[in-house]
Amino acid sequence: MSILELEGAVLVVGGSGYLGLHLLHYLAAKTKYQLAYTFNKLDLPPNHESLQHVRGFHVDLRTGAGLDQISKELGPPAVVVNCAAISVPRECEEDPERADEVNVPRSLTHWLKSFDHNKPLLIHLSTDQVYEGTKSFYKEDDETKPVNVYGKSKVEAEKHVRANWQNYAVLRSSIIYGPQPVVPVQKTLPVQWIDTTLSSGKKTDFFSDEFRCPVYVKDVVKVILLLIANLTAEGGFSQLVLNVGGPDRLSRAQMAEVVAGARGYDPSSINHVESSTVNRGVRSPPDISMNHLKKSDVHHQGRHMSVFARGGKLAVSTFSNRGLHKWQRVQAY
Repeated sequence: MSILELEGAVLVVGGSGYLGLHLLHYLAAKTKYQLAYTFNKLDLPPNHESLQHVRGFHVDLRTGAGLDQISKELGPPAVVVNCAAISVPRECEEDPERADEVNVPRSLTHWLKSFDHNKPLLIHLSTDQVYEGTKSFYKEDDETKPVNVYGKSKVEAEKHVRANWQNYAVLRSSIIYGPQPVVPVQKTLPVQWIDTTLSSGKKTDFFSDEFRCPVYVKDVVKVILLLIANLTAEGGFSQLVLNVGGPDRLSRAQMAEVVAGARGYDPSSINHVESSTVNRGVRSPPDISMNHLKKSDVHHQGRHMSVFARGGKLAVSTFSNRGLHKWQRVQAY
């Protein structure tokens, strides 16, 4: 894959989050793109040495405050990757208004429209939770019918992007897992939580009747980089909606079994339960496994998604199970 010069920066919105930090680190290491990112919490901008030449901007996506400063300092971006979201379903249920304000990128598209002669490529991260979850292996053209506030906000976001911007790629991602980024984020990561839980030896409930296609974070990053390279090279406008999941359809219990096998834990501590036995305060779609990237040629360019057995092993290989806040140095890309 050739990395072309861009007339403008690559702006990662939500760059201090999990996917955003992985993306910035990869772009800084592998490309010569001018890079910038937005963050919302003043005390959480990336500060790692590998990101020292990446410009950060404090932005409130609910109002758009801070976006004009980006164009004032850098001019119009060439590419905007929107990773920002309230992605915890329970938080969205508790505050639907805030979920709508953050997850539907109204201020972002309003800002993009201010560029008279530039139409940056907008890569917008969505979710598999736009689907109802009543069958296996959803395709991109299947009906979106979310069952919770989070999914509904992401459907509205997709509709908003399609209606208000001409040049976009929407990526419907499954559960993203992998190692901590170069600047560790203060959130629970799925594989690391499983690893820590199983290491205690205590019997723990894992759902056996909800299915996803967990996707390795570095695979998502590479898909984004391929889209940047391909779509900006082609010129013109893009209108893409892509499923981005890993190749495995797995329940939480099956994910736990893979981690137990990789780490040598006793699999008898994994208690298979049905999701209906637990009140999580939010509905969850039972099966939102996806046919991944069927509508694009991304896969046919040598970028095969990691099976969970391999990606899960890579994730826990950088993790110390002696405590949630003790991390080994993350491998370089």
